[in-house]
Amino acid sequence: MHRMESRTRARVEVELSSPNGPSSNEITLTENVSRHGARVVTKRRWQPSDGVIVKWRGNRHSLARIAYCKPLKGDAFAIGLQFSSAIVSWMV
Repeated sequence: MHRMESRTRARVEVELSSPNGPSSNEITLTENVSRHGARVVTKRRWQPSDGVIVKWRGNRHSLARIAYCKPLKGDAFAIGLQFSSAIVSWMV
């Protein structure tokens, strides 16, 4: 998959949760962001194509799709998020 827009390095606190049934929420940080995606480090192994609800800055939230999940050192994973609609601003 080819990325259509550049990403900006940004550490934004986000809360990840599954839209399908009960699951524990995880608060973590982004590594980089764009209007249509982000890379996030998580302790949970997510499945590509699964949906996830991403909340940031209070009540701002968006539905995203897991584009990839790559294992990192230790018990961490890097996931790529593809948003269903553009994020106007991560910093506001």
